[in-house]
Amino acid sequence: MAPERSVYQRRRAPTEAELQMIPWLHLLRPQERLEIVPQLVVSDPQVGDYVCRVGRPVTYWFGVISGLLKMSSDNESGQTMTFTGVPPGGWFGEGTALKREVYRYNIQPLRPSVVAGLPLETFHWLIDHSLGFNRFIMQQLNERLGQFIAARELDRMTNPELRLARHLATLFNPVLFSGVGEVLRITQQELAYLVGLSRQRVNEALRVLEARELIRIEYGGLRILDLQGLRTASF
Repeated sequence: MAPERSVYQRRRAPTEAELQMIPWLHLLRPQERLEIVPQLVVSDPQVGDYVCRVGRPVTYWFGVISGLLKMSSDNESGQTMTFTGVPPGGWFGEGTALKREVYRYNIQPLRPSVVAGLPLETFHWLIDHSLGFNRFIMQQLNERLGQFIAARELDRMTNPELRLARHLATLFNPVLFSGVGEVLRITQQELAYLVGLSRQRVNEALRVLEARELIRIEYGGLRILDLQGLRTASF
């Protein structure tokens, strides 16, 4: 039996529809776009694959076209700590790419996904030449700072409804995850992985949020009804 090809080996050129899912492309000038599009690649990581791995050097800046990824690391006792989920429209690792560092976290799919990659040297070329791209990166870094400050606060929250509400507010961030819109395609088991609760407890908490008219549970996902309420509600 032939060995299974890696995520890198399965890379290919993006389709036109996939290019439309890349939020920063329309910020480039026409000549910049002509230079960049041929260098973009996409691949299809499956559950169990690694898009990024702790200790590996950065070679691409990545973004999610479809599916759902998780950012995590293992502590000294071998337990996995999940930092956040990355839904469609989310681009991540710009800080690592800017500093040309090794990854300090793992990125893995929670379901079969499609991920785009921009080569590291092309990323730096855009930093040096594109005003629109620089503005996008600055906005990303600013939102990311707020995201991780909120994540530290989440670590101290023990109320399941509150934890779930704040996590959902993060996943619906329109700046970081422009591809989500008003409906997040996610299962209760995937939410359980991200929030650190059992699937049963996530189900109970979702019913509470729905009763508060903050979300509506739909087939295959959740519809946002009150984003600000998810960010500020108390339980």
